[in-house]
Amino acid sequence: MKKHNGMRPQDIVILLKIIALKKEDWKNSDLSYTLKISPSEISEALNRNAIAGLIDKSKRKVFINSLTEFLIYGLKYVFPVQPAEIVRGIPTAHSASPMNELISSSKDIYVWQHEKGTAKGQKIEPLYKTVPQVVSEDKLFYELLSIIDTIRVGKAREVKIAIDELKIRLTNV
Repeated sequence: MKKHNGMRPQDIVILLKIIALKKEDWKNSDLSYTLKISPSEISEALNRNAIAGLIDKSKRKVFINSLTEFLIYGLKYVFPVQPAEIVRGIPTAHSASPMNELISSSKDIYVWQHEKGTAKGQKIEPLYKTVPQVVSEDKLFYELLSIIDTIRVGKAREVKIAIDELKIRLTNV
C-alpha cells in the first residue's frame, strides 16, 4: 500500500460528492467529470482516504462515522480558513442553505469567489478551487460543503448547529 503523505482538501470534497451520490453506482471518471478534478487526482485522493480509514479498501463505501468525526473535530485545524476581502460569489457557510435558515446573521456574509455569484460577502477559500463551479448541479453536495464551511469559520453556537445538521444529513444517506 502507498504511503500516506497527509490529507488534501480535495480528499474531503471527493468523499462528500460520493455521499451526495447516495450510493449510486459511480466510476472514478464520473467524479472527475462532475468535480472537474483530474482522474489521476481522484485516484490519489481515494488512496489517501483509504489509508486514512475514511473509505473502504475497495474505495466505494465512505465510512460515515469516521468522516463525521474528522469533519467535526479535525477539519478546521487541518484546513483552516480566514475570511478575506469583500467579493462577488456563491454564498457558503451560514450564508447558504440550510444554515441560513437556522442562523440569522445579517452582518457576516461568506462567499466562494465566483464571477457568476449572486451575493457579495467576505471571501472564503473553498476546499477545492472547482467547488464554486460545480455546486449548482447537486443540492446535497452544496449543503454539505456549506455546513462544513460553517464548522470551519463559525462561532461556537453556529458550529453546534452545523454539527447537528451535518449529522442529520450524513445519517440519512
